[in-house]
Amino acid sequence: MHFFYFNSRIGKYIFFAVAIILVGTSLLVSNNLVKKLELEERNKMEIWAAATSELASGDSESNFDLILTIIQSNTTIPIIVIDNNEIIQYSNITINTTDTAHYLVKKLEAMQKNGSAIDIDLGNGEKQTLYYEDSVLLKQLSYFPYIQLLVMTLFALIAYIGLVSVKRAEQNKVWVGLSKETAHQLGTPISSLMAWVELLKTNDNIDTSIVADMNKDVKRLSTIAERFSKIGSIPDKELIYINELIEDSCNYMSTRISSRVKLNLHLPQDAVGTMACQSLIEWVIENLCKNAVDAMGGEGEINVTLSSDSKHIYIDVSDTGKGIARKDFDNIFKPGYTTKKRGWGLGLTLAKRIVEEYHKGHIYVKESEIGIGTTIRIELHKTA
Repeated sequence: MHFFYFNSRIGKYIFFAVAIILVGTSLLVSNNLVKKLELEERNKMEIWAAATSELASGDSESNFDLILTIIQSNTTIPIIVIDNNEIIQYSNITINTTDTAHYLVKKLEAMQKNGSAIDIDLGNGEKQTLYYEDSVLLKQLSYFPYIQLLVMTLFALIAYIGLVSVKRAEQNKVWVGLSKETAHQLGTPISSLMAWVELLKTNDNIDTSIVADMNKDVKRLSTIAERFSKIGSIPDKELIYINELIEDSCNYMSTRISSRVKLNLHLPQDAVGTMACQSLIEWVIENLCKNAVDAMGGEGEINVTLSSDSKHIYIDVSDTGKGIARKDFDNIFKPGYTTKKRGWGLGLTLAKRIVEEYHKGHIYVKESEIGIGTTIRIELHKTA
C-alpha cells in the first residue's frame, strides 16, 4: 500500500513538473518575441533618424518623397527630438494636461532614464538626439508573459483542486460503501453469536466466567459494527466525559496488548466534557494506541494525557517508538500511507475523518523525533 501511495505522490510531482515546463516554455517564447519586436522598433528608429539626417542635409539628389514617407510612417512609437537640450519635435505622445511643456519635460526625463536614444547627424558638426520608448503594442506584449503566467498558474491550480476534489469524492464513496457493507456483513454473525451466548448461559456445565468473556467480545463486535455503520453519515452527538472515555478505552486496550508495553494515564480529577459520538472517539483513541504499540515493536511505554483550556480539550498519545520524519507529519493521515509490511494505511485516515469532519476538531503530530518517540494530539471543542 505504501507503493501505491508513493506512486500517487510521484504523480503529483509529475503534474507540477509538466505545468512548470509548459509555463517556462511559454514564457521563453513570449520573451523572445518581445525582444525581437524591441529590436525591430530600434531598427525603425535608426532608419527614421537616418532619414531625418538626410532631409536636413538638403542633398538635391535625395529622394525627398521617400524620406518624407519614412519619417511620416512612424505612427506608433512615441518620440521626442531635442536640440541643445530643447525639445523641438515630438510625436505619438498623448497629452492629457494643459501644461504641455511640463508634461513633455517629464516624458523626456523618463525616456532618458530608459536609455533609448539615437544621435541624428545634421552635418557641419550639428547634432540632434532622438529619444523614444516602446510602442503601446510592444508594452502590451511585454505584459503578456506575466498575464499568461497568471492565467496558466490559475488554470493549473484549478485543475489540481478539481482532481483532488474528484479523488476525495471517490475516496469518500469507497469509505462509506466499505464501512456500511462491513457493518452489514457483521450483523448476521453477531446476532447468531448473541443467541449462542444466551443459550450457553442456560447450561450449568459451562464456566460462567468463560461465558462472560465471550459476551464481552460479542458486545465488542457489536460496537465495531456500530462504528462502521456511522461512517459516511452524521453521527448523533451527546455530552460525554473524556476522562471516563479515555479510561475505559485504555483499560480495554491494556488487556489486549503485550505485557511489555506499559500504558500510563494522566487524567485530571475534574470531569472534562464535550459533545461527541462516544463510540467513534473511542475508536480514535484505540487506533492511536494500536499504532503506538506497532511503532514500538510491542515493547515500550505509552502515555495518554488529557488537558484542557477554556475552549478546547487536548488528548496527547505519546509513545517511545521509532518516531516519524518531519516530512511525513501530514502524510501519515493520507489514505494508503503505511510503513508496515502488512496493512492498508487506513486507520489514521479514518481517525482524521472522525475528528475533523464529524467533530470539527483537529488531529496532528505534535512532536516526533527519530528513535525517541512520537506524540499525536487530538483537539476537541470543550463543553462548559
